[in-house]
Amino acid sequence: MSKQTKLYIIAGEASGDLHASNLMKALLDEDPNIDFRYWGGDKMNDVQEGMTKHIKDLAFMGFVEVLMNIRTIFKNISFCKNDISEFKPDALILVDYPGFNLRIAEWAKAKGIKVYYYVSPQIWAWKQNRVHKIKKIVDQMFVILPFEKDFYKKFDYDVEYVGHPLLDEIEKHDFSATNQAFLSRNNLDERPIIAVLPGSRKQEVSKKLPIMLEAVKAHPDYQIVIAGAPSLDTDFYASIDTSVKIIFGETYELMYNSTAAVVTSGTATLETALFKVPEVVCYKGSHISYMIAKRLIKVKYISLVNLIMDEEVVKELIQAECTAKNIKAELNQLISNEKYRSELLKKYDELEGILGGGGASKKVAQSLLKTIH
Repeated sequence: MSKQTKLYIIAGEASGDLHASNLMKALLDEDPNIDFRYWGGDKMNDVQEGMTKHIKDLAFMGFVEVLMNIRTIFKNISFCKNDISEFKPDALILVDYPGFNLRIAEWAKAKGIKVYYYVSPQIWAWKQNRVHKIKKIVDQMFVILPFEKDFYKKFDYDVEYVGHPLLDEIEKHDFSATNQAFLSRNNLDERPIIAVLPGSRKQEVSKKLPIMLEAVKAHPDYQIVIAGAPSLDTDFYASIDTSVKIIFGETYELMYNSTAAVVTSGTATLETALFKVPEVVCYKGSHISYMIAKRLIKVKYISLVNLIMDEEVVKELIQAECTAKNIKAELNQLISNEKYRSELLKKYDELEGILGGGGASKKVAQSLLKTIH
């Protein structure tokens, strides 16, 4: 009888939970005899039990916020190292979440544990010198954005480009079949929908959601719906606004049914584009965090759509520009200006072409299992 493979996975955010859960399924398709232990969310837990920490206890963003929670972060690092030592995995799989995962990778490599990284940290945006460290501590890096392979090549590091996992995730669903059911079970009427995606971390939602809502409420002919993050609860959203509908666990169905969207930076900007929903991208952090980031960041854009296309396809309203007035003005264009809207949708088609075909999870699973033993 073959030895059971033991894999330890760390995903620290909602997008990581999604990508890691699909990777877990793909790994089990290749080898049903895998035992997982992980840091993640409900989606990973649905695949196999074995959670040791939930993402809702892990998400801290921004320099100031991280400093305020530094003791918790160090406790988590210490707990994680002990947990890995106890589990004795054949390999460690890290999904994005670099501040934490690169520390664990360095420790694990020194202990002789194989380290795989899926979804590269965005070191091309800032801290590019981290590449030298990654080369030493990561056995194999799997990247999901087309320009990342060339970026790493400049540092003489060969990484594997597997395509974007969101393509597979969207392909899995037939949203048109559930269109009416989605509206009725969420008590939505026939008016067009403006989706609001304010992020998944308390700090960012608290800062941006009031501004986003002030802007969208200026469009009374539309239904306003917030995509609730799995790591936050109804009471938290109610503390910000009690009048707007919040839908949990159906973000893709919401996007499929939306006419326009107001989106915080991150994976959601790309998801929205792949659903062909015209969007305005908003970012507002604490003043200190923003000033530090501004000095360090080496890319022209904050949204994945614009980064991949290398041009401003979607409007980015950052920090001081992220006002209700500016969001409302851009929304007016997205909703009412047919030429503006159709040109944006053409760019979305180009974006999808650049991302290429799907199959990311399967490619990672096959490559990883070939080299694990």
